[in-house]
Amino acid sequence: MRIVFIGASDTTIRTAELLIDKQYEVVIIEKKKERIDQLIETMDCSFLHGDGSSPAVLKETNPEEADVLLCLSDSDQDNLIAGLVGRSMGFTRVIVSIIDPDFEPICRELGLTDTIIPTRTISRFLADMVIGVDVLELRTVIKGAARIFSFTAGKDDAGNVEDLDLPSEAKVICLYRGADFILADESTEIRNKDEVVLLTHSKNMDALYERWTRTTGAHWT
Repeated sequence: MRIVFIGASDTTIRTAELLIDKQYEVVIIEKKKERIDQLIETMDCSFLHGDGSSPAVLKETNPEEADVLLCLSDSDQDNLIAGLVGRSMGFTRVIVSIIDPDFEPICRELGLTDTIIPTRTISRFLADMVIGVDVLELRTVIKGAARIFSFTAGKDDAGNVEDLDLPSEAKVICLYRGADFILADESTEIRNKDEVVLLTHSKNMDALYERWTRTTGAHWT
């Protein structure tokens, strides 16, 4: 796989190092030449000096040949613009990091469905650790061909779970409605803007992605 990063932040470097160890091809776009000079001798990847939100710069990474674009600069605005430009240029998947949670609904409205809020992720992780919840336990449960897929329901999805017409070996397991967690069965009502979580076979992922990520927020593991 070929992964393109925007912004040589500490998060970028740590993530890139892990991917490089797994033999992924990595390209890092960075505005500051001195930052590139600092890293280029120690990292086995490609660097591109420039503004990652610029179409001309992104074009140099050959978007049609890349699998993922991660926008991890220190600027929310730069990440949002880069995500939109990257998506328009054909990156298969675009992941945007935002510091200010107020940008999250804007990301959804713009169709930037893979959004990371680092402070929220870390705070949930720490809170789970304090109360004794093993947040890594999911990895020991979701094995083999099992996958988790979630999407934000649109107006067309409103109704009961049984009305979703899911593929075989796919089942709604819960909903998030605002701050509320709701365990689901076939009769559970889905409302517009609910986050719907599915347990599914990996063979269904392409169809689920195609159905929901074009117009709503979707995530998978």
